[in-house]
Parts: sequence; C-alpha cells; structure tokens
Amino acid sequence: MGKVKRLTIFAKGNLDIRDTLHSLWIGGELRWNGINQLIREEGGELAIRVRHETFSRSDALLAAGGAIPAELAGRELALKSHALAAQFSDKLFSTPADAYVLTVQPDIQIELAIHGSSGFAFYPDNLDAWPPEQREWLRSEFTRGPLIDVEDSMANFAEIVRRIRTVSDAPILVYNVSSAVPGETLHCHEGLDESLSTRIRHFNLALVDLSRQTGVSIIDVDRIVAQAGAETLKLDVTHLSAAGCRAVAGEVLRVLRDYGVMDEPGQQGSAADG
Repeated sequence: MGKVKRLTIFAKGNLDIRDTLHSLWIGGELRWNGINQLIREEGGELAIRVRHETFSRSDALLAAGGAIPAELAGRELALKSHALAAQFSDKLFSTPADAYVLTVQPDIQIELAIHGSSGFAFYPDNLDAWPPEQREWLRSEFTRGPLIDVEDSMANFAEIVRRIRTVSDAPILVYNVSSAVPGETLHCHEGLDESLSTRIRHFNLALVDLSRQTGVSIIDVDRIVAQAGAETLKLDVTHLSAAGCRAVAGEVLRVLRDYGVMDEPGQQGSAADG
C-alpha cells in the first residue's frame, strides 16, 4: 500500500461549509463524516485536512488585522460559533493550503454591530442567549448595521481573491446558496421589499460575474439542490441534510480533480480531519 497523500483545504465559512466538508451532527448524532468519507469509500490513498474558521462577513474579513479590538478583548461574550478570534482572524491571507473554500452565505444573511466610536464591526452571534447586561452593553456601545448590498459584497470578494493570490495560486472555490426558501410562496412582489429568495438569486448571479472576472470556481449548491429536490437535501434555508452534504462534498471533489489538485503533492503534511 502506497504512502497516503495529504491535502489541506482552508475553509472560511459557516455551517454550510463545515457540515459538508468536515462533519454534520444532528441531535448529538454524526450524520455525515465529511469529504474524507467520500475518499474512503472510493478507496483512494488520499486524506484531506479541513482547516475551518467561521466567517462573519466579507467586509469584516477584509478589515480584520489578526487582533481583537481592545473594546472586546477580555469580554466573556456569550458567542456560540463565531468566536472573536475567528471574527478578527486574517489567517486566510497567510496560511498555505492546497485549496481555499469560501461562501457568500454570510453576506446574504448576517448583520453586523458597529462600534460607536472606533467604527469596527463584529457579529453578535447567539444574541438571544446573551444575559441582559451584555445586551445592554451592546445597545449602548454599538449600532446595528444594515445588510451588505450585492455590489459591495462582490467588490469585497474580488479583493479577498486578490489578497489570497498574493501568497498562493491554489484553487479558490466559493459556495453559492440554494434559493429554495421553505415556506416562501410569493407570486407577486409589487410593493414588497426584497424577499430572501430574491436576495439569494441576486448574489448567486453576481457570483457568476465574479467568477468571470477573477477565475474563482463556484460550488453551485443552488443547482445541486434544484436537481435532487429541496425536501431531500435541505433542513432549512441554509442547512443541508446528510444527503445534501454528501452531494456538495462530491462537487468539491470533482472541482478539485478538474484543477489537478488531487494529482500533485500537497503543501501540508498534517493528519486529516473529518
């Protein structure tokens, strides 16, 4: 048996990326064991290490310098997945990897809190679970920022790609989002604000233009879900079932093979996760 080849993916995203590439847990039960499950089933001598960081939003990522602002440092905020270290991390732009995987999901859905005097932004994750004194501090020190518009988002992603390209020519893959929104049955949009499904479609189309301009590859979650059916592959707006995770992870493998990543020596030698 030959030596196991090891590749590293730097994945900057939330549950859409973590669940598909690393693992999906529901109710304490492992439902999907990540991209390496597919590789093991194929019998290949390959292991992929998924280095995952949560992703608050593209503008916050570009503003991050690797240090938590003094106004937040030392505060024991009741954050859940979006730890401050990840929110202010700039490791995406300095970490060697065989591929980089991003997602537009945060820009579609996440609103940031903006500090009143310093102007930095962060995501007050898990806000409903914060104790009253933390919520009062947030109200007194921060304002609620708007959702980012699609043009600013794509300009940010173009800059993210440019910064990655200063240190690596490895493939950059970007997940889009399924536009099938459970419970949304609109048929006339006159006089209405932008619906979530329409906002998702705008971002998905803009991502095609970004791909044309920068050469990033789109992991077309919207197409994958449409082909197999949302009732089979989705749990809610952004979270996929085990079958959905398997289908999207398979697409990531297909794209990496198209790049030839699977046929070349990896940059990292760490043990595989997932």
